Amino acid sequence: MDEINPRMETVDVAIVIGANDVVNPAAREVESSPIYGMPVINVADARTVFVLKRSMASGFAGIENPLFYKENTRMLFGDAKESIATLVREFS
Repeated sequence: MDEINPRMETVDVAIVIGANDVVNPAAREVESSPIYGMPVINVADARTVFVLKRSMASGFAGIENPLFYKENTRMLFGDAKESIATLVREFS
């Protein structure tokens, strides 16, 4: 996190696979959040974020992730291994 976070604003595409709480911007944006202050990867700062998940379910902390609703985020639902393989094939 310490190495990538200062550069996240220069990242064109961030792909999040199966993570939830460790990329939850509420940790730095929502003072009333139970995870406020927790170190997270600031993927929301990337130009475009693809999140591969099975559903909109919350993570270990049991809270909603506002990353999923940000304008620069695209959700891709399904099995992450199959989804990423499909993406790779599309760009090959």
